[in-house]
Amino acid sequence: MPLSIPPLNALRAFEAAARAGSYVAAAEELKVSPAAVSQQIRKLEAFLDKQLFMRFNNRVVLTDAGQAVYAGASDALQAISALTEQVMSGGAKSRLVVSVISSVAQRWLEPRLAAFALREPTLRIDLRVEPDPVDFARHNIDLRICYGANLYPEMTIIGLLQDEVLPLCSPGYLERNPRARASGIDGVPDDDLIHTNWGPSFVSHPTWHAWFAKSGISRPSDATGHQVGMSSLALDFARDGVGVALGQRMMAGDDLAAGRLLPLSTITIALGHPYCLVYPRSKARKGGVRSLIHWLVGDAG
Repeated sequence: MPLSIPPLNALRAFEAAARAGSYVAAAEELKVSPAAVSQQIRKLEAFLDKQLFMRFNNRVVLTDAGQAVYAGASDALQAISALTEQVMSGGAKSRLVVSVISSVAQRWLEPRLAAFALREPTLRIDLRVEPDPVDFARHNIDLRICYGANLYPEMTIIGLLQDEVLPLCSPGYLERNPRARASGIDGVPDDDLIHTNWGPSFVSHPTWHAWFAKSGISRPSDATGHQVGMSSLALDFARDGVGVALGQRMMAGDDLAAGRLLPLSTITIALGHPYCLVYPRSKARKGGVRSLIHWLVGDAG
């Protein structure tokens, strides 16, 4: 029985317009004119005998039929792209494009990704450190590691881990501060607290004020101590003996195991969202993606 396949250029134009919500944005991605995108979509609508979009000013919205087509078209085009890449590469090694937020990249992901690369010598890793949101299709991303997954409702989402923070410092800091060594966090002056500026994108980040409140300790909420712009830098400051950080256990794991960082309390605060693995459904069929997911989930567990 012959296959019922719509014109692929028309399907590609439709998928780009549906994802971007605009003919103009789709035209920029495909490097054609908006009129050409519109013509291709009319061709697809004629082939399917369905209206796929409704126009609202400069934007387009999918109809029910359009949503049904988009759900399958995106995965189908990703699969065709993966097959094409595999055939054209011949005997070349397969490449995995892994996208990650900066806070996770160096302290948590890099050693695990390096171990995975040594275990899978036929794979090559393209590691990209970038903020949310990312465009999976435009940049051919196989797997994304992000904080929370609300920005990618159309993707497959796997919870990686729910991190928590606790007071951490170096052995050297305790040696220089006998009060902290004797009485723990009660002996740490406010000026030695390391505060993380999580940035405008985070509204549920943990603070020293919240940690003291949970611990039943009355301390001023003013950030009179050190200020850093990344959670990984807070851990670096603490490890180097500058002060005490409210550090993420996930990122401090290696330093805690090696004794380079020590907890000053067992009281923790959970982050507002879990870290997640996010990927298009079609990417699960690509060699190495499923293996990497299992590797990261198993290590996080």
